[in-house]
Amino acid sequence: MDRKKFIKNSVFGLGAIIAAPIVLGSCEKKPIVTDPNPTPDPNCKVYPSEVKGPFPIKTPADWIRENIVGDRSGVPLHIIFTIENVNDNCNPLVGAEVDLWHCDAQGNYSEYDRQVDGDFTNQHFLRGRQTTDANGMVSFMTIYPGWYPGRAPHTHLEIKKDGQSLLVTQTSFPEDISNEVYATADYNGTFDTSNAQDGTFNDGNEDNMPTSVTGNTTDGYTLRETIKVSA
Repeated sequence: MDRKKFIKNSVFGLGAIIAAPIVLGSCEKKPIVTDPNPTPDPNCKVYPSEVKGPFPIKTPADWIRENIVGDRSGVPLHIIFTIENVNDNCNPLVGAEVDLWHCDAQGNYSEYDRQVDGDFTNQHFLRGRQTTDANGMVSFMTIYPGWYPGRAPHTHLEIKKDGQSLLVTQTSFPEDISNEVYATADYNGTFDTSNAQDGTFNDGNEDNMPTSVTGNTTDGYTLRETIKVSA
């Protein structure tokens, strides 16, 4: 045999022999170890339940709409809720109905009389319903809510699935942002009740604070919050 070919073939052969155990080892299946008692996710818990009244939507199915502003004036607010199911490892809840309502810049609720500025029984502003998509999300175009005596700034919402009410709750707002908004023309100035003073929230409203509220008074704000329910 030619000397060069012999050396070349010997080197390649040795390489194949050395590499063989590595290739074989990589094909071995490692046992999968599962924890028989996995630690529950401490963050996968139901969002706080809050009082529904006193001014809930009377006929929410009549107001299936994303834009709920109506004829109201105020700083624009885009609300994005993500609804998750604690009974499904906090995966998105698809096909849930989310009803949202809140007061206008002056503290008035539609569909009711005896409001700050009178009777709004026949008006339906700042109320609406949306259904969660494949990501468990709904979106509303509205205005930043005002305030009225005795309450800190807030929104109301109810989540339903297959005709069953899963949660009635409220979201609160960061006070520094509320102060910025309430200094603009459409609002009544500084609120008279702080988040800490608002006794309507069952256990304080720290757990009702949105994940984020970003923006400014010129372009508007975006509120994002994840609401976990038991479905």
